[in-house]
Amino acid sequence: MLTLTESAQKAVRRFIKGADEPVAGLRISVTGGGCSGMQYAIALEPASKIDDLVVDCGAIQVFVDPYSAPLLNGVTVDFQDGMDGSGFKFTNPNA
Repeated sequence: MLTLTESAQKAVRRFIKGADEPVAGLRISVTGGGCSGMQYAIALEPASKIDDLVVDCGAIQVFVDPYSAPLLNGVTVDFQDGMDGSGFKFTNPNA
């Protein structure tokens, strides 16, 4: 379904450790599409929602809503940290 690289898992664990509120997992969703391609949203969540698909990525649970699930099938999420900045990179074979 969805894969987090080791680098992405380390980054998420770091963000969870620094969070002010308890975190149950990471929400990944698709917020758009069209000419500019898919837009991805990431957020730390205190709990999953009733209709979420819950994906275990190592020690991290990823919550995916029913609309985003088919669009995230096969996606790899990486975290890159370099001189140009840092952030999550999505590789989607379906885009």
